[in-house]
Amino acid sequence: MIQGWEWIIILVVVLLVFGVGRISKLGSELGKSVTEFRKGLREGQDDEKEDKSE
Repeated sequence: MIQGWEWIIILVVVLLVFGVGRISKLGSELGKSVTEFRKGLREGQDDEKEDKSE
């Protein structure tokens, strides 16, 4: 199982390979994707409630 020091080494290698700017951009895009996904789920639930009430 991966322990503390191994995670730090993996993180450093990832930062060296991708760079800080690229990782922050990826994180931002991931956040936007999650937000849109949740929005879609809420809209689907609202549509479902409207169908049941009719």
